[in-house]
Amino acid sequence: MRIETRAIHAGRRIDPATGAVTPPIHLSTTFERSSTGEYPLGYSYSRESNPNRKTLELCLADLEGGKEALCFASGLAVSTAIVQGLEPGDHILAPDDVYWGLRKVIGDVFAKAQIATDYIDMSRPDVVRAALRPQTRLIWVETPSNPLMKITDLAAIAGIARDAGPNVMTVCDGTFATPVLQQPLECGIDMVAHSTTKYISGHSDVVGGVLITRHDNYLFERARKAQRYGGGVPSPFDCWLTHRGIDTLPYRVRAHSENAMRVACWLSAHPQVEKVHYPGLRGHAGHEIAARQMSAFGGMLSFQVRGDRARAMDVAARCELFIRATSLGGAHSLIEHRASVEGPDTKTPQNLLRCSIGLEHADDLIADLEAALADW
Repeated sequence: MRIETRAIHAGRRIDPATGAVTPPIHLSTTFERSSTGEYPLGYSYSRESNPNRKTLELCLADLEGGKEALCFASGLAVSTAIVQGLEPGDHILAPDDVYWGLRKVIGDVFAKAQIATDYIDMSRPDVVRAALRPQTRLIWVETPSNPLMKITDLAAIAGIARDAGPNVMTVCDGTFATPVLQQPLECGIDMVAHSTTKYISGHSDVVGGVLITRHDNYLFERARKAQRYGGGVPSPFDCWLTHRGIDTLPYRVRAHSENAMRVACWLSAHPQVEKVHYPGLRGHAGHEIAARQMSAFGGMLSFQVRGDRARAMDVAARCELFIRATSLGGAHSLIEHRASVEGPDTKTPQNLLRCSIGLEHADDLIADLEAALADW
């Protein structure tokens, strides 16, 4: 079945007790044992498993073409579970412009874990291959990347990992692309992570994350233990909200992508814009790879204004439709001065603004940016 159909039907069933088409929310924290002490319906305690979480995991595994999925309370909880599954002395390769939250997990949360990390240009397979060590156990990919929208050749990275041995796992953060636009598992990547907070739920009203695996592997099993015993699980209502948002995911993502392409093209011709980072533009360094491994180019873009930090902050402040806020993937368009969020150690240019292009009319978004960029 096509992804539009799977988004609506995967993991769902008619409620056998009432015939309800919409799944009920199972708020119970605990479930009854049988007279012999067993759990014949498969649920014992809601931290370990819950009907709403189970249906969401089944749906997301189906959309990614994966074997199994684990839902967590946030996208960073997914990252934490994966890094926690590594051993002292292990080595990670990650993008040089990786989401700053992953840097915090590796460098702060697990600062004493003796896990080495190299942040490299993941868009260059030759650099990735050269950076491998005998201790490398995880290659973390983010494509498109946040916030510079770099593109990584997923098939090439998967091949490098296979050549390095069976203990080298690849994980792709597919949050910006979603399963609608990109299928990393089909390219040979071992696991896919998403912040379901973003496009998957799609309404800026629930936080969550998911890890989806293509096959059985030791890091996924360790993440399962972290989910079960670490307690970082989403509530039944969070799962229900996320699953509800998936109904419209294919249509929303395509609309986000169409709007973003129009805005990117307009920005690229504006005299007050120094550079636009959007893989849909033919001048983007990763355009050809993105066109090959993505069905569209997504709703995220960033651009650098002509000027300094103050100029970028002024442009964001003068927007009226674009909301100055963190996060992405909801119906509202958001704009953010990313360097100020990431702090003094940021690698993000000070004149860069990141935009989550929403579902408003593209002409209105362009008019808002035109007014914000004028009269300098």
